[in-house]
Amino acid sequence: MGKFQSTKLFDGFSTVFRQWKAEGTHCRFLHGYGVSFRVWFEGELDERNWVWDFGNAKRSQYKIDNLNPKEWMDYMFDHTTIVAEDDPQLEFFKVMDAKGMIQLRIISSVGCEKFAEYIYNKLNPWVVSDSNGVVQIKQVEVREHEKNTALYIPTL
Repeated sequence: MGKFQSTKLFDGFSTVFRQWKAEGTHCRFLHGYGVSFRVWFEGELDERNWVWDFGNAKRSQYKIDNLNPKEWMDYMFDHTTIVAEDDPQLEFFKVMDAKGMIQLRIISSVGCEKFAEYIYNKLNPWVVSDSNGVVQIKQVEVREHEKNTALYIPTL
């Protein structure tokens, strides 16, 4: 018996970040991309013959940081500045946020690979919960434009 997978593309996000540890490259500077996220769902088919209901991100009662999954994705990635919690300029970013210059989001690490892992860790508990354990996320791809992507594939 085979496995069923489906994918959902979350796109339309404008995100600015910097990788302050990237000495010797331009990635240490603030830079922005139109980012998108493709999520792979795997599980049994439901009564509609679907692995996952793609509209569930808007309708779910599940909360990620007190927001439904769709609202959370918008909050984290739509016109935001994402900074690593160990960025030496973190206090300056907090000042810009307080002055209304940026919408600051602070996470443990930045970059496509770490964004993919972060999204997996935030979305998979929702998917498992809403599917009563029948569906899980198999991988997450982050695309910063048409040329660069990164995947996070959990080891289960």
